[in-house]
Amino acid sequence: MQSSGHPHDDPAGDVVRWAAFSCLLVPVVLVVYGTSFGGAAVATLGLFVVTAACLVLLRHSERTAARVRAEERLPSAPRRRHSRGGPAGRRSCRTSDSASPHD
Repeated sequence: MQSSGHPHDDPAGDVVRWAAFSCLLVPVVLVVYGTSFGGAAVATLGLFVVTAACLVLLRHSERTAARVRAEERLPSAPRRRHSRGGPAGRRSCRTSDSASPHD
């Protein structure tokens, strides 16, 4: 059950629940529209396999993203205080005595 304050705590779980619902709905629709029970069973099996593979990939992606976020929070190697990323490093190549095309 989801918490009332956060409706999207598990978006991957929502996707998997909708996929499972579709796996149950598709064979019913196929049988109603004239497909054999065997054909509907094969389609259902295929949908369940694809859904399971997607679930595995989604969970792996979530674990990887969580690990990357955790590594970003950890203090890394000591950073140098004097880096070249400041304003002095962003000077243009032109000097004051060079003529610009806009002059």
